[in-house]
Amino acid sequence: MIKCVAIDDEPIALSIIREYCRRYGDVELQCFTSPVAGMECVVSSRPDIVFLDIEMNSHNGVALAKDVPAGTCLIFTTAYASYALDGFNADAVDFLHKPIFYERFEQAMAKAKKYMQLSGGDDAESSITLKAGHKNVVVNLKDVIAIEAMDNYVKIYRRGLPMVVSQITMKEMEELLPGESFMRVHRSFIVAVGAIERFSNRKIYMRNFAAPIPVGRKYIEVFNNLNSIFQPK
Repeated sequence: MIKCVAIDDEPIALSIIREYCRRYGDVELQCFTSPVAGMECVVSSRPDIVFLDIEMNSHNGVALAKDVPAGTCLIFTTAYASYALDGFNADAVDFLHKPIFYERFEQAMAKAKKYMQLSGGDDAESSITLKAGHKNVVVNLKDVIAIEAMDNYVKIYRRGLPMVVSQITMKEMEELLPGESFMRVHRSFIVAVGAIERFSNRKIYMRNFAAPIPVGRKYIEVFNNLNSIFQPK
């Protein structure tokens, strides 16, 4: 889930961004017509992306940009093309000139995602993009509890978020996941190591997951790995 905040004193402009985020998929968006309230949210919640209007009645977006937390992607939105240079001087990832068209919005999102990957350092593999129905869904790996096979589909269970169903095989899924954080324990299950609560009798119990997950005979050596991971230091 990509967390975004949009700040614009024009409700119509916010409604357009809201619709584009809905079409893009897997975006959590908060909108503010108040620059003060919006920036308070940005500073406290540290979203992935901020859409910030430049020319607002009470505030100038370029001036506000200095308070955007490091690591947050800044995308300026404005009806005035003359502000473009100011926007890029403020380290904006992109600059959207109103009226904003969806194709241009997609380009800005692609730039933001690339920025997040490049600036992530060790967290560069913190998300994967999967096809779910007719949408691309960005899955943050820190939210994943377990993955279950279902024919040529997988079900991805996420903490506090809706399950994602994607047409991909478990083998393909394994290749996308960082091996140090995820473990295949059954022909039908992959678990997130960080979400394991306890394990016994060839069953693994996950936090925020109702049913225990079985360990297949083929993967019995997983118990040795789990003991080495969870043994007292």
